[in-house]
Order: sequence, then structure tokens, then C-alpha cells
Amino acid sequence: QVQLVESGGGSVQSGGSLNLSCSATGNMYCMAWFRQAPGREREGVGSIDRAGGTTYADSVKGRFTISKDNAGGTLYLQMNSLKPGDTGMYYCAAVDVFPCALWRRFLYWGQGTQVTVSS
Repeated sequence: QVQLVESGGGSVQSGGSLNLSCSATGNMYCMAWFRQAPGREREGVGSIDRAGGTTYADSVKGRFTISKDNAGGTLYLQMNSLKPGDTGMYYCAAVDVFPCALWRRFLYWGQGTQVTVSS
């Protein structure tokens, strides 16, 4: 059973930074971050595969960076130049499938961590 636990959310002002973490059990090939704002559909933020290959949503390219530790037990999302539009609940997700992409049906999800960006 894969368990994912996110942490690191909080409230920041526009232009600020946050670093989210996701502690994961199990060594899934594909891991990703998603987010959901109130009243909006969940959207993919970015993904990373076991080899470290990453993909990002256009809305966060150049501002967000996904990484993981060497053992693959912790996933990170470094968020810089935050905007009010980045506000939402951020979820870590995982699936053991190739290739890794945000369109994949992710099977395992964390409980989420809230990010609030004020103007």
C-alpha cells in the first residue's frame, strides 16, 4: 500500500516562495503534483519519473521545480514567484506506469496541503 503525506503549505504574499514536500512509501515510477482551487477542477502542476525526467504545466514553467531525493522517498515542489492564481490545495500523487505524464490516471493520492497566496 502506497501512502503519500504532503507538508509545507502555508500563506505567502505574491512574489513569495514555498517548498512543499511529499513523504512517500513505495517506489512508484511516476509521481506528480496536482492542485485544486475552490470552485475549479483539479489541474496537474508537474510530474517526475524515476529517472528524474520532469514535465510542467505551462502556467508554472520557469517558476516551479519538482525534485525528489535519491531514495525516491520524498517528493518536493519548490514554488517561486507565487501568484494569487496559485492558491489552492496541493496534492501529491503516484502511479507505477511508463511513461510518466500528467494525463495518467494516478492511483495514489495524499490528503493535500493548502497554499494561499495574497496580493
